[in-house]
Amino acid sequence: MSTAMKVGAVIITMGNRPEELRALLDSVAKQDGDPVEVVVVGNGSPVPDVPEGVRTIELPENLGIPGGRNVGIEAFGPSGREVDILMFLDDDGLLPNHDTAELCREAFTADPKLGIVSFRIADPDTGVTQRRHVPRLRASDPMRSSRVTTFLGGANAVRTQVLAEVGGLPDEFFYAHEETDLAWRALDAGWMIDYRSDMVLYHPTTAPSRHAVYHRMVARNRVWLARRNLPAPLVPVYLGVWLLLTLLRRPSRPALKAWFGGFREGWSTSCGPRRPMKWRTVWRLTRLGRPPVI
Repeated sequence: MSTAMKVGAVIITMGNRPEELRALLDSVAKQDGDPVEVVVVGNGSPVPDVPEGVRTIELPENLGIPGGRNVGIEAFGPSGREVDILMFLDDDGLLPNHDTAELCREAFTADPKLGIVSFRIADPDTGVTQRRHVPRLRASDPMRSSRVTTFLGGANAVRTQVLAEVGGLPDEFFYAHEETDLAWRALDAGWMIDYRSDMVLYHPTTAPSRHAVYHRMVARNRVWLARRNLPAPLVPVYLGVWLLLTLLRRPSRPALKAWFGGFREGWSTSCGPRRPMKWRTVWRLTRLGRPPVI
């Protein structure tokens, strides 16, 4: 039954990692089962040379991570409907195992309510999975698979029926928290999300703060995330908790200044359509170990 599900892959690139991109594409081509159809999106840059059969799209400007991935989704038809499953993979990642696509087919076939699978990210040299790459509060054991409430943006698989039902990633976020926005909408529609330790993407260990816009985008999008998705009474609670956590982490003065600038921007600019989740979804998130106040 699993082989009946068609799998595609969306990879966005800035064109600055051609060797890593080629290695990733080779690892996708080696997946067991039916071939995985691949689209590479040049996000404001030319796409490096790719193997024959890999489709490419070159965007005239950088649309950000969610915008670029949404273009890749639509390359498979509206909401990706030409395939049943879409894998989203970072261009400097690598699938070390040949059975990842087949495991995706099996997982989605076995559980009709499974909407999203989050892969385990491991450093290719050490095999270590960073705590922040385990999408749950109890993250000490990355080898434990479980139901979760969000997923990792560059190492996941999504049932395209989810995208058709709840929409794609929020273009306006550009970078940061776009996965949680989609995850909350999917959970509110009744879908489930799994973290699977046996589905692995190799990716070099990095710090998210390497991006110059990190602190501003994280704060702005955190506000947008709450304004778009949470019941009104939970919005100040959620943002108050994250403000406290940010201060407890004692960021540098420039980082804190950027964070507060983004926080203000999140309140003063449009966050897109507001569709607060149902209270029963709040309870589902709580039962899954992550109430939407943290």
